[in-house]
Amino acid sequence: MNVVQAVVPGARRRAAALSWRRLVRSPNLLIGCAVLVLVIGAAVFAGQIAPYNPIDEAFADQLKSPSWLHLFGTDEFGRDIFSRVLYGARIALGAGIVADGIAIVFGVFFGVVSGYFGGRVDAVIMRGVDVMLAFPYLLLAMIVVAILGPSLINAMIAIGVVYTPQFARLVRGAVLAIREQEFVEAARGLGGGAVRILGRHVLPNILSPIMVMTTLTVGFAIVETAGLSFLGLGASPPTPEWGSMLATGRSFMLTAPWIATFPGLAILVTVIGFNLVGDGLRDLLDPRLRGRGF
Repeated sequence: MNVVQAVVPGARRRAAALSWRRLVRSPNLLIGCAVLVLVIGAAVFAGQIAPYNPIDEAFADQLKSPSWLHLFGTDEFGRDIFSRVLYGARIALGAGIVADGIAIVFGVFFGVVSGYFGGRVDAVIMRGVDVMLAFPYLLLAMIVVAILGPSLINAMIAIGVVYTPQFARLVRGAVLAIREQEFVEAARGLGGGAVRILGRHVLPNILSPIMVMTTLTVGFAIVETAGLSFLGLGASPPTPEWGSMLATGRSFMLTAPWIATFPGLAILVTVIGFNLVGDGLRDLLDPRLRGRGF
């Protein structure tokens, strides 16, 4: 008994050390996490960091170039761009998380049902997924927003609907590979019900690809939500939303390029952060890459 007690903690420590080494050796994950910590910190502490109210107008300060008083300059209404970018991080992250959450819930549900039960259920669900994938993402999102009405909340719902088929496809493929494994067959042979088998044996074994897909699609969801706002189908002025700020700044590209430049850079940095985290998680969780020093 003492030998077992000594071996198990030692094995756990070695596994933890190996996981930590793979984490440290994944520069994509480390850089991505650092970028996301910066963006999330800016969003959480926007009220303390922002020097001005993001929607207060000051016509005496219209179209001021970047300076110590206004780090990112001001827009056509004299509003501080730096403050608006900080508050816009809250909206961007919230939109990405909500849209991604919708896609995960429905995509995982349809993917699990389709992959596990197969047959006609699989055929019906996958044909519906094929129809949705036939539409360009932004066009499908515009159709959904046109049905629901233009608003930021409806834009989040639309982006969630757009990315549901991707999760459904991914989860279905993972479930098809897992459901034929011996441990699933054994659980089925022992009389386990479908809900029990899915909850205890199938879902825990497909979490890795779902986690990677989640981090990647959050960035895409932020871009798509900003795109809808850019087209006037999402957040409306004076809401400090990055896509809406880009739409306003395009009219001043020659006279005041900073109005569009800094919101665009904020989108770029945030999406790169999520993509790096997704790539790093893929390298960390993919067993085929563990033998290469990850």
